[in-house]
Amino acid sequence: MKIIIVGCGKVGRTIAEQLSQENHEIVVIDKDAEGLNEFTDTLDIIGIPGNGAADTVLAEAGVDKADLLIAVTPTDELNLLCCLIAKKMGVKSTIARVRNPEYSREMSLVQEDLGLSMAINPELTAAQEMARLVRFPAAIKIDSFAKGRVEIFKMMVQEKSPLDGLRIRDISAEVHFHVLVCVIERGADVFIPTGEFVIQKGDRISVVAPHKQTAKFFKWAGALSGRINNMMIVGGGNISYYLADRLLDDGIKVKIIEQGHERCEELSELLPKASVLQGSHSDHQLLLEEGLESTDAIASLTEYDEDNVLLSLYAAAKSKAKIITKVNSSSLSEIVSEMPVGSLISPRLITAERILRYVRAMQNTVGSNVETLYKMADNRVEALEFRVRTNMSLLGSPLMELRLKKNLLIACINRKGKIIIPGGQDTIEMGDTVIVVTTNTGLSDLSDIIES
Repeated sequence: MKIIIVGCGKVGRTIAEQLSQENHEIVVIDKDAEGLNEFTDTLDIIGIPGNGAADTVLAEAGVDKADLLIAVTPTDELNLLCCLIAKKMGVKSTIARVRNPEYSREMSLVQEDLGLSMAINPELTAAQEMARLVRFPAAIKIDSFAKGRVEIFKMMVQEKSPLDGLRIRDISAEVHFHVLVCVIERGADVFIPTGEFVIQKGDRISVVAPHKQTAKFFKWAGALSGRINNMMIVGGGNISYYLADRLLDDGIKVKIIEQGHERCEELSELLPKASVLQGSHSDHQLLLEEGLESTDAIASLTEYDEDNVLLSLYAAAKSKAKIITKVNSSSLSEIVSEMPVGSLISPRLITAERILRYVRAMQNTVGSNVETLYKMADNRVEALEFRVRTNMSLLGSPLMELRLKKNLLIACINRKGKIIIPGGQDTIEMGDTVIVVTTNTGLSDLSDIIES
């Protein structure tokens, strides 16, 4: 596919890198010619300096022959304008990043009127993920499938956990309902485990379970903490606003600490039920006075990754709170993944995931669409949800008879709302949605799971 990306910031670069790895023809447009050249020199992609909303620049990029245009400049209005003009010039599909909360409230209307294929709000999506983590404090990460009926959650196996020393095939018998451990991270190693794999303390395991059984599993594993009743949010950006708004609706008390006086006033008006304080996130005495040691959860959401990491490390030393840390830098994420900074959230990667999911679905709009896609284990594993739309050779055959690719698990089958954690005798049928977890990245159709 030919894909044009307008905006060569962190998000644009991440999207370009991932799509380039999947052998798409990528053109990147940005006003910063020097930064653009520096980036495109490292990848097999084309860079065009200029304004992505200018018809001459879009024509030079070949917009009339492009399958998709993605606008991720820092300005919402420019992103929307780029998509509108590109659509008029013949591009098949358009995606715009729109971050302003005022636009988000009317996004369905904006999307329809401008003919957008997708509008993405990274901050809102990140806040929604954080809110899920607050529901289960023991979880490091939670992703949902099958319209919320199925979850994949990551947790750390603690000392004296019943999981320590247990074979994967024996877990369902111990908990008395079906779950599946689909990924194990042990140190720097990542495994798609077989039933004989033995779990050890310190492992980070990703588990597939029906939504209704998630709490039961945490309780059995000895990892179900009490309900979070209050949360401290440090930093007053859009993510903080979206998260606080959601938490307050759930009856959770929220305290926001923000440095800027004007932003504090804005947040006080937008969130009258929240406690908004002006202060520096590096003022440890202030954090202690405002209840850091006793808070149930803390989210480090300032503009700077390094500050967020340092703040979370301090919080881990001073409290037993559930910790959430915003980190956009992939290199920093790798460095701190073993540190006690709680759940790492990257709006940039969340945006790239959603766009990658859409592109995969565009590649196969007949056989089995990619409906959901998540990156796991530092992008080394993908969890994909396919919907079976047409007949294919693997349908009706017991899973144990299929020649599946190595390092691949069929983790779940959703059949008309019935959630199946499959065994060897189960089959895939027409109309099912199927969750696949694999280190074989780049799958775009369910038939890709079979060894050629």
